[in-house]
Amino acid sequence: MTSQRPYLLRALYEWIADNGMTPHLLVDAGVPGVRVPPHVIKDGQVVLNIAERAVGNLQMGNDALRFSARFGGVSHQVVVPVAAVIAIYARETGQGMALPPEPALSNGIDEAASPPEDAPAGSTSTDGPPDRPPRGPHLRIVK
Repeated sequence: MTSQRPYLLRALYEWIADNGMTPHLLVDAGVPGVRVPPHVIKDGQVVLNIAERAVGNLQMGNDALRFSARFGGVSHQVVVPVAAVIAIYARETGQGMALPPEPALSNGIDEAASPPEDAPAGSTSTDGPPDRPPRGPHLRIVK
């Protein structure tokens, strides 16, 4: 059976956008295949604004999200494997969903594990911010 994660992401993205809110992703930058500028990674995670007005050419496939975005005025191609998405939520209200762990990751790969100390998370180069102790997701329940 195929993963439900890409379908949940697309549905929640549409729900957030249809309600005039700004969809944000919380991403585990340590998952292989995540391609974001190293300077935006904090504590092994990155929050990405994926609103239509903030990104270009958003493609939400079954394997990954791909788009171009500007960080510090510089355009970057961003790739986020669906398995790396921790949560999707509306910036304005915090409403959204923490996604269930990907079954393939829970069979031997600990998705909460921090990357090796000698390489920055999500980076293919050796320069970037130093690793910091991992923290839990920064979402809170709003009633």
